[in-house]
Amino acid sequence: MTGLETIVEQILQEAQKEAEEIKAQAARNADSIIANAKKTVDKMNEETREKVAQAEKSGSFRAKSSSELKKRQAILAAKQSIIGNMLDKAYDAMVALPDEEYFQVIVKCLEKSVQPKSGEICFSGKDRKRLTPQTEKQIEQIAAAHGGSLKVSNGNCDIDGGFILIYGGIEENCSFRAMLDANREHLADKVNELLFVDNR
Repeated sequence: MTGLETIVEQILQEAQKEAEEIKAQAARNADSIIANAKKTVDKMNEETREKVAQAEKSGSFRAKSSSELKKRQAILAAKQSIIGNMLDKAYDAMVALPDEEYFQVIVKCLEKSVQPKSGEICFSGKDRKRLTPQTEKQIEQIAAAHGGSLKVSNGNCDIDGGFILIYGGIEENCSFRAMLDANREHLADKVNELLFVDNR
């Protein structure tokens, strides 16, 4: 073995010993760190168990009440959403009625809204185009039967369905949307009775 090889061999042996000492020291340190961490975790677990036990004793009733309240609120919100959807569908169905049925609804609404005065009835552009002479005559007859007169306005109203009565410059909104909004609570109660009477 040459001198160089001998020196390299000695350096390697010393490095091996030093590495084994470092590993042993690290293992001792690791064992100590792990033991301390285990103690800390055990202590935290015990504290957590105590807190949970206290919370269960003091809060179980509140938690149950809160859970029941949230359940009732969710059911109520779902019912209100269903009722709202049903009313919206009813509105859409009214606006989309075939002409003859649509104007039958208009006539019934007019009978409840007409006043014993001289005035105008205003429709949307779509409704004015499909208004028949027979329906115009019916409108005039209903107004006369209530001691007034109505003529169909030449202008258009910005509404989807229904009509607007104009007496002396004062408008009475008899659009389907306005009537639905005015009677929403009553109609919602009716829908609620029909849909949920057995599920309260």
